[in-house]
Amino acid sequence: MSTYPNINETKELIKQLVSIPSPSGYTSKVIQFVEEYLHELNVETKHNRKGGLIATLPGTNNDEHRMLTAHVDTLGAMVKEVKSNGRLRLDLIGGFRYNAIEGEYCEIHTSKGDVITGTILMHQTSVHVYKDAGDAKRNQTNMEVRIDAKVESAEEIRKLGIEVGDFVSFDPRVQETDNGFIKSRHLDDKASVGILLQLIKRVKEEDITLPYTTHFLISNNEEIGYGGNSNITQETVEYLAVDMGAMGDGQSTDEYTVSICVKDASGPYHYELRKHLVNIAEIKGIDYKLDIYPYYGSDASAAIRAGHDIIHGLIGPGIDSSHAMERTHETSLINTEKLLYHYLKSDLISY
Repeated sequence: MSTYPNINETKELIKQLVSIPSPSGYTSKVIQFVEEYLHELNVETKHNRKGGLIATLPGTNNDEHRMLTAHVDTLGAMVKEVKSNGRLRLDLIGGFRYNAIEGEYCEIHTSKGDVITGTILMHQTSVHVYKDAGDAKRNQTNMEVRIDAKVESAEEIRKLGIEVGDFVSFDPRVQETDNGFIKSRHLDDKASVGILLQLIKRVKEEDITLPYTTHFLISNNEEIGYGGNSNITQETVEYLAVDMGAMGDGQSTDEYTVSICVKDASGPYHYELRKHLVNIAEIKGIDYKLDIYPYYGSDASAAIRAGHDIIHGLIGPGIDSSHAMERTHETSLINTEKLLYHYLKSDLISY
């Protein structure tokens, strides 16, 4: 039996994932990475037309299925305007604020496949020139990309191959500390993807036959609201989204436990499935927190909105400073993986 959990391997996998640019709409490279990882484990996969990836592990019961999902798409941006001053105006992809990316290094991905680096800055950055450098609004009008090239006009920018609609990704700045923290952009939701991949690897290595055929959807449009709302088999009874737990004032979630969401902006998650997950955690000695995420939606809530007749739930590692410079601790990753491992081996709830 493999050492459980192999947290160092999980963290290395997460660091690899966050280092692959994948803003929503530009996810083929990270999907390819995941697919190659699964093929090395001899796991059956298929693509959906939206570009997501579905892996399937056969179970004893093929009449009733489970589905777990995590998303590889991240926050990012797109070139909105090629400006006459030799800089770029951005349009944001996903729900975050411009102040969260001020001063960030970025990459512009041209349609020809070239990558050009830059920095996201306020137009009024220099305090030696602009009196309102600290007070001006951080918004689409004032923020721009300074390109790492000698360009002083829109024409010179276009000669580099940059055009409206090119994707812009942010430097993740991933770091691991000696005391167990991992901090990076895009832990939402690549931390969960890493956990699911490690979970699949463990099931394969231990030659576990799951009680139910189980699908793993690696979705690629969650940040824009519809990643996990399709490709759910008629046989699927339970659908569990694995996504970050949101931290802040009034929240129970922390960086050391698995967060079990009871409600978010879409409404309550399935009560009986929530109780089932709590029961597993208590029996197996898994540290968990129940929580409500007030401004949040998941692939599971998107699936419900799409009309699927499923039992839906949401769990995940606690992530500090969501949609900005995020951080979690290895104990949260461990607790999340443990809960998922025992959940996969459990019976379906009654319905």
